[in-house]
Amino acid sequence: MNLALFDFDGTITTREMFPDFMRFAVTPGRLAAGKVVLMPLVVGYKLGVITGNTIRSSVVRFGFRGEEAAQVEQAGERFSREVLPGVIRPMALERIQLHKAQGDVVVVVSAALDLYLAHWCRLHQLDLICSKLEVANGVLTGRYCGEQCASKEKSRRILEAYEPRDFSAVYAYGDTKEDMDMLSLASRKYFRWEEMA
Repeated sequence: MNLALFDFDGTITTREMFPDFMRFAVTPGRLAAGKVVLMPLVVGYKLGVITGNTIRSSVVRFGFRGEEAAQVEQAGERFSREVLPGVIRPMALERIQLHKAQGDVVVVVSAALDLYLAHWCRLHQLDLICSKLEVANGVLTGRYCGEQCASKEKSRRILEAYEPRDFSAVYAYGDTKEDMDMLSLASRKYFRWEEMA
């Protein structure tokens, strides 16, 4: 039995889904205000001077602080049902099905939010390691629960949940530098669907 680790955004999907989910789930008023308030950070991110973790934290705080967790959870379920099917790479689903047919343990490991990923992974019967948002008294605080599941946090959480030596081989699939720590755990590494030496 093998362990197969898949990044989600850009690997299983054709593009990063965080902006799409924010547009889908954040109230129109907050969305309009956020475009103005957060524009300098967005520009900095596109220029490579602001990290993905920083921009995601700022956007989540602005978009979700004080919102009812149940409402955002419902938006996540609808997003997984209505939006995600249109951006999933057929090749990615084929590879996932191949691993499952071999009896491998297949895990989605992502900085994306459980609000929509949990629904998608349940549908496809996949394990999930991802970022989660903090809830207090049924309300989102605008903060993450612990670290975002990106870069070194990906490999740390994988090793917390699985022992690579228990598997015949470890496969890992990613598409950005945030996936490199995860790829370093694998005996078979795929970056943007090309196998690495």
